[in-house]
Amino acid sequence: MSEHVVGYHPVRELLLRRPEAAVALLVGERRRGVRRSELEELAGRHGIPIRSVPRHQLEALGAARHNGFALELEAGARPRGGAGDPGLVVLLEDVQDPRNLGALLRVCEGAGVGRVLIRDRGSAPLNPAAVKASAGAAEWVTAERVTNTAQEIARYRKEGFWIYGADAEGQAPWEVDLTGKVLLCLGGEHRGLRRLTRESCDVLLGLPMRGQVESLNVATAASALLYEAVRQRSVAGRASVAGSDRSG
Repeated sequence: MSEHVVGYHPVRELLLRRPEAAVALLVGERRRGVRRSELEELAGRHGIPIRSVPRHQLEALGAARHNGFALELEAGARPRGGAGDPGLVVLLEDVQDPRNLGALLRVCEGAGVGRVLIRDRGSAPLNPAAVKASAGAAEWVTAERVTNTAQEIARYRKEGFWIYGADAEGQAPWEVDLTGKVLLCLGGEHRGLRRLTRESCDVLLGLPMRGQVESLNVATAASALLYEAVRQRSVAGRASVAGSDRSG
């Protein structure tokens, strides 16, 4: 059975980066404009057939917000993943909304995360809705499903990683050293991290809430935490280079 990605950004990203996996470009029969012309030009460049289809056929693929575009892939085709920071890893636990999963992958790819671990049981599938929400990031971030959170934490701790967990009561991330090997654990929309996972973390990280809302969406919180890690690692890298220049 063929697989599909849906939405303008995911389709465009795959046509640009991995056109050999595409079987056909599906375009809504009423879709017009620059985006249609661009995707059809990309498909034509690689000899990919273009099919005009009714709206309901695109909606049947599992994502209502398809923007009028879908790409049929070869059976078994999967995103290939990219090259991020191997010392920055994210573990997702019980993220049940595919759109949140896609948004998280987008944040992780943007922040240069080396690997995303997704707890298989209780988590959303990487379906067309998730891929679309990732805006093309699912094609580049290295993600894998795992069955046992505790085993993964133990494995990464043995490899020298510090285990951090996102929790409303945790320390502000700018008060913690995030420049080394980091495994950041993020919980689901409803319960956050599971109790045993929270207790397995070396440090809990939280974001001070100064308004009336009690918490942030998981993808928004992940963005704030990860980019603080990016900031610290960038500063540390520049300091290391400067020190090396002085010593030379």
